[in-house]
Amino acid sequence: MRSDLIGFGTLVQAGKDDPEVYRTAALSALDIGYRTLDTALRYENEVQVGQAIAQTDVAREDITVTTKIPGRFQGYHEAKTSIIRSLNDLKLPFVDAALIHWPLPDQHKYVDTWRAMIEMRDAGLIRTIGVSNFLPEHLQRLADETGEMPAINQVEMHPYFGQAELRAFHDKHDIATQAWSPLGRTADMIDNPVLTKIGEKHATTPVAVVLAWHVHHGSMPLPASSHPERQRANLFFDVELDTEDLTAIDGLERGRIYQDPAEHEEF
Repeated sequence: MRSDLIGFGTLVQAGKDDPEVYRTAALSALDIGYRTLDTALRYENEVQVGQAIAQTDVAREDITVTTKIPGRFQGYHEAKTSIIRSLNDLKLPFVDAALIHWPLPDQHKYVDTWRAMIEMRDAGLIRTIGVSNFLPEHLQRLADETGEMPAINQVEMHPYFGQAELRAFHDKHDIATQAWSPLGRTADMIDNPVLTKIGEKHATTPVAVVLAWHVHHGSMPLPASSHPERQRANLFFDVELDTEDLTAIDGLERGRIYQDPAEHEEF
């Protein structure tokens, strides 16, 4: 599997108890072959991610580093402070991508945040600007008020919530789809009989089946694991899903599992 199709989610569960795990997990991921590292100011792991980038033998120009601006830093001036803080923590002169973490529509600040991000991109502090958890109406408002659509929208996406309508909007406006929680609630996915059956058919795991489904739909999944063997399995898999497989997986649609961006407040 090509490293430009699968990214690494740096918010590994074990790091919440031991922040050093964030560094070792990111370093392991880079050494294994991941080239996209997804982090965020709110994850409180950017220092460790930056240490991994400094310690790896992988050239900086080959690594895509993504951060996100949290709700408490939304607003024109606050967004600039957020990016400077992330750059200081990561020990980097620029990030390859920066996203607005949540729209927080009740706060009415995401357009001002977006204007600040456009300026920071033009100043060279950010290479690519995008958003996370934005609905079509949020994306359209950015374009209507600033003349620019995001390049990326990172959203909840997995076989139980395939985001078909949003992905169609993305395709129409050349917005790249990235998937956080690409395996949903992983234990449930592993035990799903449809995914298990497809995995048996292809002599692979349900996890590999789900990741192949993401790639087929043009989404970059961002699986997170602190275990090198799982990191390797998530990156290097060889599954060719056929039409029957894809129809069966698409048929698992249940709806959103996590927070609704239309009303979620996260700071």
